[in-house]
Amino acid sequence: MPPVETYCDRCGEPAASGAHDACRAARAMEPPRYCAQCRRRMVVQVTPVGWEARCSRHGTLTSA
Repeated sequence: MPPVETYCDRCGEPAASGAHDACRAARAMEPPRYCAQCRRRMVVQVTPVGWEARCSRHGTLTSA
């Protein structure tokens, strides 16, 4: 079962509140900053070939 995205992974606000069109557009060029499951700020590392974002509770996301 895929994880539930309760929060916006860019601004950290609840996903159901308001339109997140600007967040979706920005995410095309930058990594997530907040965990979409728990709203914790993630540790993000950007490299020339991609990015890695790590939540202390839910693990790591990568651009690859």
